[in-house]
Amino acid sequence: MPFGLDPLYFMMMIPVFLLSIFSSFKVKSSFKKYAKVSVRSGLTGAEVARRILDKNGLHDVSVTETSGFLSDHYDPSKKVVRLSPDVYRNATISAVGVAAHETGHAIQHKQLYRPLVIRNMMVPVASVGSNFAWIVIMAGFVLNTLGLVKIGIALFSVVVFFQLITLPVEFNASSRAKNILASTGMVSGSEAAGVNSVLSAAAMTYVAAATSSVMTLLYFLMRAGLLGGRDD
Repeated sequence: MPFGLDPLYFMMMIPVFLLSIFSSFKVKSSFKKYAKVSVRSGLTGAEVARRILDKNGLHDVSVTETSGFLSDHYDPSKKVVRLSPDVYRNATISAVGVAAHETGHAIQHKQLYRPLVIRNMMVPVASVGSNFAWIVIMAGFVLNTLGLVKIGIALFSVVVFFQLITLPVEFNASSRAKNILASTGMVSGSEAAGVNSVLSAAAMTYVAAATSSVMTLLYFLMRAGLLGGRDD
């Protein structure tokens, strides 16, 4: 039975789908809400990022503007923090929170934070698993070849582990951001609550992605008869 028409697949994935929709809505609404609230320091996201990097001796990490909405990220291969226009240019609670979060990843990189090191090492393998796992699994089911299904599941398991190891990386970066912003006085007490709201909402998207991967893996295991017995 095609996955999309399988009642078991629907039963397992609809709650996850709803969680993903909710988390996406929550992060966008939180960001937009606090993007309207200016910080008393008057520092833009770019300025906050630069100050935090310099304070931590990361003078070799650059801060640049990139296109897109919430496209902010740290590129460890080029040592650059890329901030979206809304974050780079504006002096708002949302901007400084997201900027500080991305510098948190740069600090992790410098300190060889173990979950980040593991995640970075897994990127090539996880990419292969993400691109080919479904193809191999479906081919295995169509050809009724359990060995092929197991290979596909093994590939997808790497993707699941990658999603799971991403959680502590993101949570830790947010924790660092909150502590740095508070300790340096770049945000006030009331502004810190807004930063916490924005970063907590963003964290939900990673939780939703990890949950989706785990549930999909469980579905594959059940349909392959490797968990709970096979139900044809």
